Amino acid sequence: MSSMQEQMRARARELLTRGEVKMVIGWEKGTFWYLSPPAFITEPEDCDRLVWDEFCTNNLAKYLLDYKFTEDKIALFVKGCDSRGIIRLLQDNQIDREKVYLIGIKCPGVKDGRQAAALGEERRSEVPLAEKCRYCTHPEPVIYDELIQADGGPAIREAQATPEGRFAEVNRLEAMSPDERYAFWTGEYDRCLRCYACRNICPACNCRECIFDRSQSGWCGKQMQRSENMFFAITRAMHVAGRCIECGECERVCPEGIPIMALNKKIIKDLNELFGEYEAGVDLEARPPLGQYKLDDPEEFH
Repeated sequence: MSSMQEQMRARARELLTRGEVKMVIGWEKGTFWYLSPPAFITEPEDCDRLVWDEFCTNNLAKYLLDYKFTEDKIALFVKGCDSRGIIRLLQDNQIDREKVYLIGIKCPGVKDGRQAAALGEERRSEVPLAEKCRYCTHPEPVIYDELIQADGGPAIREAQATPEGRFAEVNRLEAMSPDERYAFWTGEYDRCLRCYACRNICPACNCRECIFDRSQSGWCGKQMQRSENMFFAITRAMHVAGRCIECGECERVCPEGIPIMALNKKIIKDLNELFGEYEAGVDLEARPPLGQYKLDDPEEFH
């Protein structure tokens, strides 16, 4: 058992025993060795279910929306991406800061569960980092109430968050001709199931009522066809423009393996070039580029 895991269990047990929180949200071991899904702990004796391993992938921030109207205080373990999701929810007035207790974890990076399943447990050491971790810019939490420190141990992060790597796929797509790009994206979204898993997992998708749940609005239909799928994709991408925290959860949960983050990162790259460098979910006081107006904003549409 890792020192980090021991600390997590002990701290969760202490918070619940003292009645300081009503629930602790972390991770537990799933059905398979390569799955460590979210755990919702309400009793001190259940804290031994909590785990910390290389498959604690889920961003836990989104689950707070299920308890946004409770008067109880909830504790949450947060990696870098989870903490950025918390800031996103706070900026969107979705949660009250006083009702959450954040326990920060310095994350060395998590591994790709799908590739782990394909390789098998005997080749566990060969499982690569999850795509969302390869160019993570904030492995340490950016907001927390307390920070759990690991006792050394080898890091598993294999890549650095260089701009070249962060936008490598975007650069590759930008080098294509318009016809090639159109063929690429139509090929991807022809496979879209419109299951909305990407929307459901995203901390930035927190509207009280989603337009795509209102077919009577006339904006979108139920047809499984290219135009409807691409309309959904671009609408959601623009909805999170300047608000995407790059946690990669949308792409991770897509059953068809659509490169959703390539579209999100294209918008991030364009916003940085137009309005200056900005990372969503890092500074609670910083307003997103599309959430404010400045006199020196570019007006290239004239």
